[in-house]
Order: sequence, then structure tokens, then C-alpha cells
Amino acid sequence: MPSLTTWISVPLFALAACGASSDRSDDRPQNTPDAARNQSGGDAVAARQSTPSPAAMGNSISPETSPAKALTKTSCFADIGATAAARRVAICRDVSPATHPPCNAANSCAMIDDEIARSCALFDGKGAPMPGCGPAPKSAEAAAAVVRRYYAAVNARDFDTAWRQWGSDGRPGQTFAAFAAGFAHTRTTKVVIGALQPGDGGAGSIYQPVPVTVESTLDDGSRQRFRGTYVVRRVNDVDGATADQLRWHLDSGQLKPAALG
Repeated sequence: MPSLTTWISVPLFALAACGASSDRSDDRPQNTPDAARNQSGGDAVAARQSTPSPAAMGNSISPETSPAKALTKTSCFADIGATAAARRVAICRDVSPATHPPCNAANSCAMIDDEIARSCALFDGKGAPMPGCGPAPKSAEAAAAVVRRYYAAVNARDFDTAWRQWGSDGRPGQTFAAFAAGFAHTRTTKVVIGALQPGDGGAGSIYQPVPVTVESTLDDGSRQRFRGTYVVRRVNDVDGATADQLRWHLDSGQLKPAALG
């Protein structure tokens, strides 16, 4: 495989490594190991998302435009079992101020965890921490949890939850349909988070680098490994900030192919 740089800006498992760039709009990564495998060129290729076909345009996936696998989600119940899923749902219902559709074992574990994180960020600093909130919402560990949720959602084929890890409007510059279609040939992925270093602030936001190693298996059985860094961002505490602004979300990422062990 030629050496290349893959830009990622989509909620998938570990396909993004983001350095701290002053022009973060250039740190927009591609969303799939499949895309990285199909890139070719020189020693450093900035691989932007290609223009989707007319069938892939729009904001939803339909049976006519997507593989059957892309339409099948894995429930939290099926993923971790009834008892563990029930515990996670109970935490979600305890902390969520919204209605409870996300807090349902029929949804992916990533969706349930996403609602827990959203709720914990909203109530952070407003009294004693709520049981079940896990890492402090402002911590580097909470930022790394976004990357874990991203890959968990992709593995569960819950591309909507994965998409939202980039923010309420999803990945900038890419339609949801194109984002989800990018995972059509990815069977499984595994992300390992590296040592977290202190983040930095700027322009009213906090940026946390999250180093990752990602391994993926494609439909044909071939395996890929990528290393890099995501940059995860949240709005610094300001009056009137919404829950979505106060929570961490993926901002950019850069990955490079790495040798398989």
C-alpha cells in the first residue's frame, strides 16, 4: 500500500488523526478504511471525499441506494446482553431530561451512551454530579469517549449516532447518505486510544487531541491498520450555551496507514 494521508471528518472508528492546525477546515478526513485502501498517489495524498453519485445524494439511506448490511443496526440488547443493556438504559433514563426514545435497549449502545453524555454535559456544574455520568464532562477522558462512541456506532451500523459525533449537523461537507455509504465494505473496526495529552483553548473553544490506532476488517477479509489523532472540541463555558455546544464532538482528524503486526 502506498504511503498516504487520509483526512477524516466522519463518525467512524479510527480513521482520523488530527494535528493541531491553525486552519482546521483543512483537517477534514475521509470516513472509511475502504476509501483509504482505494487511494493511490504520492507519498502524501490529501484525500477529500469524492462527489457522491446522484443516487447517494440526500440526507437518508434507502434500500435502493445502500447495501442491506448498511440498513441493519445492532441493538444494545444483542450487543452486550439483557442485564448489561438494562443497566445502561436505567442510567440513561435517570440522567436524561428529554423524552426517552434514545434510552431503549432496542437502540445501539452508542446511541444510549450518546444521550447519557449529552445529558451529563447539560447538567455539569449544576449541583452534585449525577450518578452514572462517568468521566467529568470537561475532561480529556470524556473527549476520548466521543471517539469510542463513534466507532461503537459504526460497528453497530448506527450511522446516525456516528454522524452526530461530528456535531448536530454531522460531518461538514458531506451528506449523510455519502457518509454511511462509505462504510459499505467495512465489516468490523477496533479503536485503541493512546496516551492523552493536555488540550488547548482558543476562540472560545477547548480542543483535545486523542491519539488512536484503528484496525478494520473489510468484507473480503482483508485487514487494515491506521494511526493518527482526532481533535475533539467543545465550547468553553459561556452563558446560554446549549447542551450540544457544551459537549465534546469530533472536529477534525488525520490518519496514516500503519503496518499490521
